[in-house]
Amino acid sequence: MSSHSAFAAAADALAAGVLGALSGTGGAVQLARYVDDAPDTLAALAAVRVLGADVFSPHLLVEQPFQTQDAAVVAKAFDAFPANDASEETTVARRDHATAVLLARLSGDDTLRTLAPAPTDDAGLAGTAGWSGWCVRMAQLAPLATLGLDGPAHEAARDGVLPLCRGVSRSILRRDFPTAVRLVRWLAWLRHEGAELPLDPGLVAEHALLVGGAGPRSALDLEIARHLLERRPGTDAKAAHT
Repeated sequence: MSSHSAFAAAADALAAGVLGALSGTGGAVQLARYVDDAPDTLAALAAVRVLGADVFSPHLLVEQPFQTQDAAVVAKAFDAFPANDASEETTVARRDHATAVLLARLSGDDTLRTLAPAPTDDAGLAGTAGWSGWCVRMAQLAPLATLGLDGPAHEAARDGVLPLCRGVSRSILRRDFPTAVRLVRWLAWLRHEGAELPLDPGLVAEHALLVGGAGPRSALDLEIARHLLERRPGTDAKAAHT
């Protein structure tokens, strides 16, 4: 198996574990045990980096306790796969920074924010005139659509309700279900914030699942969206700026 295939398989396995913790069909996510038990430690650490902020979903959405040894695993994953230079690839840098922000918050160690500095270039999020390309970027930033985060991407989502809805509809029509469910996460986050939406994210999520099915990563996106939709607006803890 190639390194790329091993990393992809490890990411799917970790996503399935996080999904089980969120849906109640599995036990608590224990990142340290996941890495220790993995046949390929490097691939397991890569999976932690690939899922990024989503590894914290059980702690944010169903309030599972966050273990000190799990914080050490996320930090170790950053050591193995350092964050990109924020000036080179802002989308990846923004995802990395969100992971570092949540790691610092859940661990109580604010110095961990320095694992991934915040990008300073928000130009790619500012305008929605070219809404299809903008939606691609927002889909790539779907892991930020969760509790406990707020920043430029979230402001862009608040200002881009109609483009997000267009993006969901376009993705469904193109049968691009992974992109559709990532954008649905943003709509679910907006609904949780109390925003009025012209599209029902719950119905779209159900349609995407029935028609397109879902691999582990997309199934996790849908489960996170479900949790956001089921929570009353304003029930999350204070968001951290990203």
